[in-house]
Amino acid sequence: MLIKKTLDERKSILLLYCGTSFHNTKLNMDAQQELKPTNLVQTIERVSQILDILGQNPQGITIRDLSLKVDLPKGTTHRLLSSLSYFGYVRQDSKTRNYFLGFKLVELGNILLSQIDLRKEAEPFLRDLAERTKETVHMVILDRNEVVYIDKVELDHNPSGLRMASRIGLRNPAHSSAVGKVLLAHLSDEALNHFFRGKGLLKRTENTITDIARLKEHLKMVRNQGYAMDDEENEKGVRCVGAPIYDEAGNAVAAISISGPAFRITKKVAQEILKKEVMETALKISQRLGYRGRR
Repeated sequence: MLIKKTLDERKSILLLYCGTSFHNTKLNMDAQQELKPTNLVQTIERVSQILDILGQNPQGITIRDLSLKVDLPKGTTHRLLSSLSYFGYVRQDSKTRNYFLGFKLVELGNILLSQIDLRKEAEPFLRDLAERTKETVHMVILDRNEVVYIDKVELDHNPSGLRMASRIGLRNPAHSSAVGKVLLAHLSDEALNHFFRGKGLLKRTENTITDIARLKEHLKMVRNQGYAMDDEENEKGVRCVGAPIYDEAGNAVAAISISGPAFRITKKVAQEILKKEVMETALKISQRLGYRGRR
């Protein structure tokens, strides 16, 4: 039996407020970092910075520390927080006086996710995949050169009793995850080079590919074979297999993966069993989106 989304997991959806969007367009557009507009409203920019910082401090933050981080006078920061609190975007603990993200963002996050038809179309297939493989299943999109988890399905009782630390709304580097490598493999050369000029290839574990030339060759292989493996590259002790989801135009708009402990998802299991499972499920979801190819 599958577990329901926990309250904490649903709350984590609010992380999607910071610019995550889903469009059935080419990932090349998603990979391009937005240029700062010349007519940017200063107050909106400051509010965005405040929300970002609050999101990075789940334990809360004092107005003094927040003012220092946004480089604003305490009085200005207080006025912005007061307005955000009034509308529910920020809340303050009555005892510690620390500020946190508000539940209005959860509401907006839920509305956003309900508008993403992909989740609705994919849900029964993700559930079936998790039940058949007895492993955790994720679905992600590529946003601002990172993968964002937009769905997660895991069993109520899995064989090992271990639970994946991932959650809806979480962001991860694209180059070190199976789902990320699948999506990067479908970028144009120009978009991929833009990605490499971004944050760099952070070494998450000893298995992470951090050499650009080597990663480019690896991505060519991923695109040709139709799936990618995260061989403990993002997190030690965790192995994943991912495959792309295509829209009606053949654009890779999302990716799904099967994830679990490396002692259970061995390389042999990944290659001989799970890669077929994840590729077939990804194709079924793609076909629901109008895709007519046979990748």
